[in-house]
Amino acid sequence: MVLQKAPNEFSKGTESLVLLEALWQAAPDMKKRRAMRKVFLGALLTTLFVVIVMLRWFEYHQVYHPGREMVAACADLGRPCEDVLFETSDAVELNGWFFPAGTNSPRGRLVILICHGNGGNISHRLDLYQALLETGVSVFTFDYRGYGRSRGHPSEEGTYRDAQAAHAWLRRKGYAGEKIIVYGESLGGGVASELCLREETGGLILQSTFTSIPDIGAELFPWLPVRWLGTIRYDTRGKLPRLKIPVLILHARHDGLIGFHHAKENFAAAVEPKLFREIGGNHNDPLADRARFLEDIEEFLKVVERANR
Repeated sequence: MVLQKAPNEFSKGTESLVLLEALWQAAPDMKKRRAMRKVFLGALLTTLFVVIVMLRWFEYHQVYHPGREMVAACADLGRPCEDVLFETSDAVELNGWFFPAGTNSPRGRLVILICHGNGGNISHRLDLYQALLETGVSVFTFDYRGYGRSRGHPSEEGTYRDAQAAHAWLRRKGYAGEKIIVYGESLGGGVASELCLREETGGLILQSTFTSIPDIGAELFPWLPVRWLGTIRYDTRGKLPRLKIPVLILHARHDGLIGFHHAKENFAAAVEPKLFREIGGNHNDPLADRARFLEDIEEFLKVVERANR
């Protein structure tokens, strides 16, 4: 029995030696494959990093178009004004223009705080200031960080802090929170709605404003995974249900950038009292029908005045 098993044990030992020799000879190839896997993984991670950085750069430059050059001065409006500098909570210096209401205006204690859109700076909107001043209120407009003469670089949280700093400037000027009406133009609507959550205000006007950056981004760039990879939100619609102040939605039906449906969705999200008024023109010309625009603002100011009694 023992003599019969010996050949099998010897055969198994031989097979083991052959297998060990084969593994030894294959070791360099296995090392190469492991090294190649590491190289491939590194290249993949580097590519993903570069793609994400490019998407962040693209996102940032689509949202913010700051203009540094001032094309006008506040004095160009031909009425009293203050060209002021003030600081944010994180020590960024901002520039703003304050236009007081007429001396005998019955609305002299009301002020409209303007959060402008993503392009240019405060010097590009003199016509808007003039129109709002005709309603008898004061007007305060400011540049976000990175715009005009304001220092720094824009960001979502940065613009929120900028608006809070402008609001604080008005409070130091003597305006009660309930007398501050916040006007958000396009991107500024996202800033304005957040300000009304963070600080006491008397009303909110959204002119040509989107529901959120991911929503408008997905519409403008359907081939990009905006909702997955985007970091800038400005979720206007999500904030409106939490605001217990009068809201006015102004939007042009033929707005070629931010569709009319954004205004409808924002209006549906807002709580009473609220107004929805269609304005003329396109995205960048709310004063195309100036008379209608002023009628809408007047109507809203009366709503705010009744709410504050």
